[in-house]
Amino acid sequence: MNEAYRAAAEVLRSGGIVALPTDTVYGLVAVAADRAAVERVYETKVRDPNQPMPIFVASIEQAELIAEVNDIARLLMQRFWPGALTIVLPKKPSYNTRAVAGGDTIGVRAPGDAALRELASQLGPLTGTSANIAGREECHTVDEVRAQLGGAVDLIVDAPVEATGQPSTIVDCTDASRVRVLRHGAISRGALLESLAGSAELV
Repeated sequence: MNEAYRAAAEVLRSGGIVALPTDTVYGLVAVAADRAAVERVYETKVRDPNQPMPIFVASIEQAELIAEVNDIARLLMQRFWPGALTIVLPKKPSYNTRAVAGGDTIGVRAPGDAALRELASQLGPLTGTSANIAGREECHTVDEVRAQLGGAVDLIVDAPVEATGQPSTIVDCTDASRVRVLRHGAISRGALLESLAGSAELV
């Protein structure tokens, strides 16, 4: 992990929030178990406080600590993780985070960015929302983040956004027989269908 990400780890460990590049767009990251830090993410984004935020995890194993992972979800994780697929599942009752906005489901993703997965491995699951004002364009550069969020974040990591810059595709796998696409993004519907191979309906 380079110096910028070591600095990010220290900020996050001390309850701060960080904007950093992911494999899709710039993300706004806090330790998901830190209620005050997650609240700051909501305030910084001007996000509806009742709207849940996705969570970055380091691995399938870490996802299994916070979500009830069924066979269909595991199949998609094995195919598309690390990568741009967010999977909504029932939340484990033992895991508490402000990011679920009081709900009983949780959206999880292991990002393609190795440094980001390392942060999640060291610090625990992280908020995985985009670093922009809610409803405005996602950010792909430091300057774009600064223009939208100004000094509201404690640290902005200056590094390139990889790949297409498209947001992640979001699927709901709470019903193992029926996968619902909630948002179309970097993973195509065709790729999802091919991976499911008739194991579950895709709607």
